[in-house]
Amino acid sequence: MFKHKTVDLGYNDLKTINEGGRKYLTPNGNYPSITNLLSNLSKKAIQAWRDRIGHEEANKISRVAAGRGTAVHAICELYVNNDPDYARGVMPNILNDFNRIKNILDTRIGIVYGQELPLYSDHLGVAGRVDCVAEFDGKLSIIDYKTSRKTKKYEWCHSYFMQECFYAIAWEERTGIPITQLVTIISVDDAEPQVFIEHRDDWDKELVKVIEKYST
Repeated sequence: MFKHKTVDLGYNDLKTINEGGRKYLTPNGNYPSITNLLSNLSKKAIQAWRDRIGHEEANKISRVAAGRGTAVHAICELYVNNDPDYARGVMPNILNDFNRIKNILDTRIGIVYGQELPLYSDHLGVAGRVDCVAEFDGKLSIIDYKTSRKTKKYEWCHSYFMQECFYAIAWEERTGIPITQLVTIISVDDAEPQVFIEHRDDWDKELVKVIEKYST
């Protein structure tokens, strides 16, 4: 059973609108989504991939990947919320994705401070929704769940680290509680899961560059 400790953000949720991309309606303005901003980093590579394999096939693969990621996030959230029916109605392939990382959750996550929390930063003018804020290996962390068809090279994951860096900054703004540890947990097909642990301060400068370049 995971222990939970509630932290007051000062609000329950943030509404979103589609205004030239997803934006969050915060008390101080409509802020662009951190996910949308960081997606700009891979646009050229994704377009080249789509051209190479054909747009119809690319659309199919993208839909499957998006659905898979959403489903695994959902089961992780239910499991960490101690829901005994977390696996009910889950497709076998999704359950397999989850089971690859289940032991990591069981043995390395401690007190949970929130899941699927909407966060925004007035300093950065950006918003987003964090997967999990919890202790990991005994240290308060931003935790992000990912799925992949193959093992990820470290250099392919920089956008993950910048996204988590944003969540850490926004969390401290909203709560006054600092977080410096960033954790990426990846369920990989037919391979061992991956765990990347990074320090927030190694990614804040790169994050600011991306925001300044792509934020409108």
